[in-house]
Amino acid sequence: MSESIIQIQHLSKTFGGGSDEVHALENINLDIRQGEIFGIIGLSGAGKSTLVRCMNLLERPTSGKVLVDGKDMTALSERELRLQRRKITMIFQSFNLLMQRTCLKNVCFPMEVAGVSRSKAEKRAAELLDMVGLADKAGAYPSQLSGGQKQRVAVARALATDPKVLLCDEATSALDPTTTVSILELLKDLNAKLGVTVVVITHQMSVIEAICSRVAILDGGSVAELGPVQDIFSNPSTDAARRLVYPGGVSVSQYPVGTRAARVSFNGGTVNQPLIASLAIDCGVKVSILGADTRSVGGKATGTMLLSLPDDPNEAARALSYIRSQPYITAEEVEYRG
Repeated sequence: MSESIIQIQHLSKTFGGGSDEVHALENINLDIRQGEIFGIIGLSGAGKSTLVRCMNLLERPTSGKVLVDGKDMTALSERELRLQRRKITMIFQSFNLLMQRTCLKNVCFPMEVAGVSRSKAEKRAAELLDMVGLADKAGAYPSQLSGGQKQRVAVARALATDPKVLLCDEATSALDPTTTVSILELLKDLNAKLGVTVVVITHQMSVIEAICSRVAILDGGSVAELGPVQDIFSNPSTDAARRLVYPGGVSVSQYPVGTRAARVSFNGGTVNQPLIASLAIDCGVKVSILGADTRSVGGKATGTMLLSLPDDPNEAARALSYIRSQPYITAEEVEYRG
């Protein structure tokens, strides 16, 4: 197992005081491993952006510690903090480019601040623009670029100080779906080539699904669930996780009183497993799908499905027994009583 590059220990953040006091984060504990792509997700107001700003101390925690590459960020002097922040850079939803500077000069900017000579900075900036696929845009200004191109420049700029961690705060939220995919592929490629740890903060489960190996789900300023993406998607154990993984929900309550159904959970079997057809062929029991919220994650089926059960108790029992005998599937009987 890789060593931790970020360790967050008992971190809390409170804004205001008295009757206006807001507890944005409560006792957060996270270990993010060197070289992984780690996701942090939650609904609006869950504390995601506050947490990521605490990681590089743009927001100072009210209590707790943030260790980056073994150093406690909360214990550093201002000068030491500026130096340490070069290891943990950030890209934003709004790109934050300097509009009066060319792409090349935007990428040069953090190196200029660090005291790198002009010739070395420009050489490195050209290499980074080539790495993100924008070698031909070195002399262009941000106003001449598309949203995806602006974000690629922002990524190149964030890499200018050779960081160990790249924080992505809703970095794809302002982009269209096709451009989002291209930026996520770029982040995966950079993670593989450079070994840089990527922390993705988002409200989009599709982003987590696309590139993250592990995820923390925030709810009300606390970590509701933490683990491998496959595990969370297959079997979300908290309401907060279920709201994010299956936002459509699957409920028997929308059907008439007395409706009997089986709530089936798919926990990582193959996506082409023909459950309904097999049930009819092997058991002679026909069911209909009342609702479903399923997806494929890495070629594995995850999600839930609500199936009607026959009125005949024996047929219903036979159907449930058959479903429960299938690998990577669990089922429970539910009935809407009004």
